Amino acid sequence: MPTQEEIYAKVSDTLVEALNVDKDEIKRTSTLQGDLGAESIDFLDIVFRLEREFGIKIPRGELFPESIFQGDPEFVENGRVTDKGLRELRERMPFANLVGFEKNPEVSHLSDLFTVDLITRYIEGKLQNRN
Repeated sequence: MPTQEEIYAKVSDTLVEALNVDKDEIKRTSTLQGDLGAESIDFLDIVFRLEREFGIKIPRGELFPESIFQGDPEFVENGRVTDKGLRELRERMPFANLVGFEKNPEVSHLSDLFTVDLITRYIEGKLQNRN
Protein backbone atom coordinates (compact mmCIF):
# COMPACT_ATOMS: atom_id res chain seq x y z
CA MET A 1 0.00 0.00 0.00
CA PRO A 2 1.57 3.32 -1.06
CA THR A 3 1.84 6.17 1.45
CA GLN A 4 -0.34 9.25 1.16
CA GLU A 5 2.72 11.16 -0.11
CA GLU A 6 3.28 8.56 -2.85
CA ILE A 7 -0.40 8.71 -3.81
CA TYR A 8 -0.28 12.52 -3.86
CA ALA A 9 2.82 12.46 -6.10
CA LYS A 10 1.11 10.12 -8.59
CA VAL A 11 -2.12 12.18 -8.51
CA SER A 12 -0.05 15.32 -9.18
CA ASP A 13 1.73 13.68 -12.11
CA THR A 14 -1.61 12.51 -13.49
CA LEU A 15 -3.05 16.04 -13.31
CA VAL A 16 0.06 17.52 -14.96
CA GLU A 17 -0.53 15.17 -17.91
CA ALA A 18 -4.32 15.47 -18.07
CA LEU A 19 -4.55 19.25 -17.66
CA ASN A 20 -1.25 20.27 -19.26
CA VAL A 21 -0.23 22.35 -16.23
CA ASP A 22 3.18 22.81 -14.63
CA LYS A 23 4.02 20.65 -11.63
CA ASP A 24 4.58 23.74 -9.46
CA GLU A 25 0.98 24.86 -10.08
CA ILE A 26 -0.30 21.80 -8.22
CA LYS A 27 -0.74 22.03 -4.48
CA ARG A 28 -2.92 19.97 -2.14
CA THR A 29 -5.41 22.85 -1.91
CA SER A 30 -5.53 23.54 -5.68
CA THR A 31 -9.07 23.30 -7.05
CA LEU A 32 -9.37 21.41 -10.32
CA GLN A 33 -11.53 23.99 -12.06
CA GLY A 34 -10.64 27.31 -10.42
CA ASP A 35 -6.89 26.84 -9.97
CA LEU A 36 -5.99 24.25 -12.60
CA GLY A 37 -8.51 25.16 -15.33
CA ALA A 38 -10.16 21.74 -15.66
CA GLU A 39 -13.36 21.57 -17.68
CA SER A 40 -16.06 18.94 -17.39
CA ILE A 41 -14.61 16.93 -20.30
CA ASP A 42 -11.29 16.76 -18.41
CA PHE A 43 -12.92 14.89 -15.51
CA LEU A 44 -13.46 11.78 -17.66
CA ASP A 45 -9.81 11.88 -18.73
CA ILE A 46 -8.66 12.33 -15.11
CA VAL A 47 -10.77 9.36 -13.95
CA PHE A 48 -9.45 7.18 -16.80
CA ARG A 49 -5.83 8.12 -16.03
CA LEU A 50 -6.29 7.53 -12.27
CA GLU A 51 -7.82 4.11 -12.91
CA ARG A 52 -4.85 3.15 -15.09
CA GLU A 53 -2.24 4.65 -12.75
CA PHE A 54 -3.56 2.98 -9.58
CA GLY A 55 -5.14 -0.17 -11.06
CA ILE A 56 -8.56 0.62 -9.60
CA LYS A 57 -12.09 1.04 -10.94
CA ILE A 58 -13.77 4.39 -10.35
CA PRO A 59 -17.53 4.07 -10.92
CA ARG A 60 -19.00 6.90 -12.99
CA GLY A 61 -20.15 9.74 -10.77
CA GLU A 62 -18.42 8.45 -7.64
CA LEU A 63 -15.43 10.79 -7.58
CA PHE A 64 -17.22 13.73 -9.26
CA PRO A 65 -20.95 13.34 -8.35
CA GLU A 66 -22.03 16.81 -9.49
CA SER A 67 -24.84 15.20 -11.45
CA ILE A 68 -26.87 14.85 -8.25
CA PHE A 69 -27.33 18.62 -8.27
CA GLN A 70 -28.60 19.09 -11.78
CA GLY A 71 -31.90 20.73 -11.07
CA ASP A 72 -33.21 18.37 -8.39
CA PRO A 73 -35.36 20.59 -6.12
CA GLU A 74 -34.83 18.21 -3.19
CA PHE A 75 -31.10 18.96 -3.27
CA VAL A 76 -31.00 22.58 -4.42
CA GLU A 77 -33.21 25.55 -3.56
CA ASN A 78 -32.55 29.16 -4.57
CA GLY A 79 -28.99 28.34 -5.64
CA ARG A 80 -28.14 26.73 -2.29
CA VAL A 81 -27.70 23.08 -1.41
CA THR A 82 -30.46 21.96 0.97
CA ASP A 83 -29.95 19.93 4.16
CA LYS A 84 -31.02 16.86 2.21
CA GLY A 85 -28.50 17.74 -0.49
CA LEU A 86 -25.75 18.08 2.12
CA ARG A 87 -26.64 14.68 3.56
CA GLU A 88 -26.46 13.22 0.05
CA LEU A 89 -23.04 14.84 -0.49
CA ARG A 90 -21.71 13.48 2.82
CA GLU A 91 -22.97 10.01 1.93
CA ARG A 92 -21.63 10.02 -1.63
CA MET A 93 -18.35 11.80 -0.84
CA PRO A 94 -17.17 10.58 2.57
CA PHE A 95 -13.62 11.52 1.51
CA ALA A 96 -14.53 15.21 1.03
CA ASN A 97 -13.95 17.90 3.62
CA LEU A 98 -17.33 19.64 3.63
CA VAL A 99 -16.80 21.82 6.72
CA GLY A 100 -16.24 25.08 4.84
CA PHE A 101 -18.87 24.33 2.20
CA GLU A 102 -21.55 23.59 4.82
CA LYS A 103 -21.17 27.14 6.19
CA ASN A 104 -22.12 28.62 2.82
CA PRO A 105 -23.55 25.81 0.67
CA GLU A 106 -23.98 27.69 -2.60
CA VAL A 107 -24.12 25.50 -5.69
CA SER A 108 -21.61 27.82 -7.35
CA HIS A 109 -19.07 26.81 -4.66
CA LEU A 110 -19.45 23.06 -5.32
CA SER A 111 -16.50 22.96 -7.70
CA ASP A 112 -14.25 24.31 -4.91
CA LEU A 113 -14.62 20.94 -3.15
CA PHE A 114 -12.70 19.20 -5.91
CA THR A 115 -9.11 19.70 -4.85
CA VAL A 116 -5.93 17.72 -5.39
CA ASP A 117 -6.15 16.66 -1.73
CA LEU A 118 -9.72 15.37 -2.21
CA ILE A 119 -8.56 13.13 -5.07
CA THR A 120 -5.60 11.93 -2.98
CA ARG A 121 -7.90 10.98 -0.06
CA TYR A 122 -10.36 9.32 -2.45
CA ILE A 123 -7.61 7.17 -4.04
CA GLU A 124 -6.19 6.32 -0.61
CA GLY A 125 -9.64 5.06 0.50
CA LYS A 126 -10.07 3.03 -2.69
CA LEU A 127 -6.67 1.36 -2.23
CA GLN A 128 -7.37 0.56 1.43
CA ASN A 129 -10.73 -1.00 0.59
CA ARG A 130 -9.13 -3.10 -2.13
CA ASN A 131 -6.91 -4.92 0.35
